[in-house]
Amino acid sequence: MSEFAIRIRELGKRFTIGAREQQHDTLRDRLAAAVARPFRRIAAAGLSTSTNIWALRGVSHDIPRGEVVGIIGGNGAGKSTLLKILSRITEPTEGEAEIHGRVGSLLEVGTGFHPDLTGRENIFLNGAILGMRQADIVRKFDEIVAFAEIEPFIDTPVRHYSSGMYIRLGFAVAAQMDPEILIVDEVLAVGDVHFQRKCLGTLDDVARGGRTVLFVSHNMAAIQRLCTSAMLLDHGRLVYAGDVRSTVAAYLSGESRGGYAADQRTGAAQILSADLEDMAGRPLVNAVCTEPVVCRIHFVLPHPSPDTRLAVVVVSSDGVVVFTTENGDADLRVPTGPGEFCARVIVPANAFLAGEFHVGVALSNASGTVDQLDPGLSLSLDTGPSPLYRGTSRRKGLVHVPCAWSFEEVGAIAAPAAANRL
Repeated sequence: MSEFAIRIRELGKRFTIGAREQQHDTLRDRLAAAVARPFRRIAAAGLSTSTNIWALRGVSHDIPRGEVVGIIGGNGAGKSTLLKILSRITEPTEGEAEIHGRVGSLLEVGTGFHPDLTGRENIFLNGAILGMRQADIVRKFDEIVAFAEIEPFIDTPVRHYSSGMYIRLGFAVAAQMDPEILIVDEVLAVGDVHFQRKCLGTLDDVARGGRTVLFVSHNMAAIQRLCTSAMLLDHGRLVYAGDVRSTVAAYLSGESRGGYAADQRTGAAQILSADLEDMAGRPLVNAVCTEPVVCRIHFVLPHPSPDTRLAVVVVSSDGVVVFTTENGDADLRVPTGPGEFCARVIVPANAFLAGEFHVGVALSNASGTVDQLDPGLSLSLDTGPSPLYRGTSRRKGLVHVPCAWSFEEVGAIAAPAAANRL
């Protein structure tokens, strides 16, 4: 048996934007397409609408058995495309990936589920896809249902499930079927905090059991807690691979910038730009602890959205979350839209100690995160004239908490008795 669970050689995936994929459709669909075809020719006359985009290019890496690998990178880095190829959901355009072992994967809400089948039927379907015998599925069935916490709805078609119920059932099946290789994309963000903790605990157990895990997450603390190594992707290329701490540091430092601007508008709710400024609206240069830090966020809501939330997270140079804040903390609602808006988040003076920090921004609604910059922005703070550094050039920690101090005398010390004279 190979010492490697996965071997990747010059893997690449090209997508053609604007090209129509051939569909395995019904007779009704074929008739509708035939009727519409002349009109499509007219609309497409004289237009070149297809563009090739490489989501992955030239990726090579070996993953030993029993390794827990974090896959990190910004939006559009190619993380999800890599996992889909390794899960045999999509074929690579070039290169190859050798998989040595049974794979269980949880990539997107509803992946592998048939919407017209019930939760019970989908458990057996997914188990069969994973290569499990029916007797083994029956033996683990109650455990899967209990883990997913959906027993009252187990005989309901999954098309009626919420996104959280999809995730709970999908993760329960993938984890409880004992795959030799478990592949998990950042779908756990959809679940509630209780279930996220349960899933992370399960991933811990899987890792300790010697199985191979590939884990994509924007949560650097979870990556560092769970993973034994990491891969950093950037615009479809593998730019760094090694121990977790150094890979996270490379990711954060590589994203260092004081401003962000979206490459293009997507037509959906989107963060258009984000900047770190001083109180006068100037770009943050030579920042010091004693001055406030302003994060200005420009975003668009193309449709009415009364439940939109905007959040900012600050992380340290090694990916540890320092603090988070969102509009609800100030009892302030995000405008419902439609329209473009600008938010200003002010971190007060003397909140940080000197050091390197990175700032992420997330735009979300009731269905989950719709856009995010992670880490997005970064800043370096010097001590400046801060009294906290008088008498010492090094103060440990990340933030300053203005604690209340007081002293009181609780007893007097008696004067020493005079020495006896002879």
